[in-house]
Amino acid sequence: MFALVDCNNFYASCERAFQPQLREKPIAILSNNDGCVISRSNEAKTLGLPMGAPAFKYKQFFKENGIHVFSSNYPLYGDMSNRVMNTLFRFTPDVEVYSIDEAFLKFEGFENYNFDAYGKQIRDTVLQWTGIPISIGIAPTKALAKVANKIAKKFNKETGGVYLIDSDEKRIKALRWMEIEAVWGIGRGNAKRLLVKNVKTAFEFTQLSDAWVKSNLAIIGLRLKKDLEGKPTLELEDYDKNKKVIATTRSFEYTFSDIDNIKERISTFAGSCAEKLRKQHSSCNMVIIMLRSDRHKKDSPQHRGSIAIPLPYATDSTLVITNYAIQAVETLFKPGIKYKRAGVIVSELIPTNRKQLHLFSNENPKHAPLMKAMDVLNTKYGNKIKIANQDLDRTWKMRQEHLSPRYTTNINDIIEVK
Repeated sequence: MFALVDCNNFYASCERAFQPQLREKPIAILSNNDGCVISRSNEAKTLGLPMGAPAFKYKQFFKENGIHVFSSNYPLYGDMSNRVMNTLFRFTPDVEVYSIDEAFLKFEGFENYNFDAYGKQIRDTVLQWTGIPISIGIAPTKALAKVANKIAKKFNKETGGVYLIDSDEKRIKALRWMEIEAVWGIGRGNAKRLLVKNVKTAFEFTQLSDAWVKSNLAIIGLRLKKDLEGKPTLELEDYDKNKKVIATTRSFEYTFSDIDNIKERISTFAGSCAEKLRKQHSSCNMVIIMLRSDRHKKDSPQHRGSIAIPLPYATDSTLVITNYAIQAVETLFKPGIKYKRAGVIVSELIPTNRKQLHLFSNENPKHAPLMKAMDVLNTKYGNKIKIANQDLDRTWKMRQEHLSPRYTTNINDIIEVK
């Protein structure tokens, strides 16, 4: 059997765990730089607050409806996520951390367990130990566990937050209820293709022929169909703490129309990516640069562009990555455009200790000890060492006007009990 554990309104629940007076109150969490709404409590959804709502447009809406607004507190959310996941490992050794607020569990050798009772025990333990409410769907396959989880969350009072699909009758009833657009792994494109074929529910999807599904949705679609039929084809994936792609994307504090300012920002973002690479002992083979104008200024000329640059060799050097990033800016930049956002992404990552050496083009061997020395000094003294094309007096800081304390990751923010 498989279970999908999903934290309910995770970001809002993290805030409530330390501010219980906010329970049953509407909460909205804003994105980086307090840009737009990225998470809502059920109460905020009921009031009609849309996902992605621009914060500056909804200030009056927040005030009129008594919505408690918070800036994203990722150190807190990440730490609370680790606490939830570590708790789940106590109930089975087979856990796939699927996202910051979701995990798949596999119960192998649990044949004699009462899964309904076991699910409620998991839910109660996580709530007691972390303060985070969760919903659990349990079924013979991962895809069905996803369906069961949606039922547990949708009908929380009736199910107690835990729903078990343990019979074909329950499976069929659940699949008839599940709309095809909401099925895990279908996606918008495939959903449109299936709707044209008059497939509106997950159950109708399972009634299609294997040959048609494989031909139109490829082998992944066929595996999903088998999973929904109760035949396990999707197994747990090994959890890898190292990221496959590393990105630093930011909105500027002002719009920039001169290339020198943009080069300085891109240089800083590239340095941040390189530092993250070294922390996880990875090197990249490609650098992607993005530039965006201010889309809210409709009267100004608009430009959105990106460019991917394959590197001649895998690297984690700030000097090399920054050099190629600056070259990309010179290609992308258009005079007369007021740029508001930029980003650097490093991809095609490999472990640094497995880098393939090249006969004619290799990194300067002095870079590795230099980067190591920079990292040691920056860790000790707080990012004081920068490369020459960065502004030494400039530190980018997110707008976080509604930031809550970092209760679990900052000694100065720990709650004092009197």
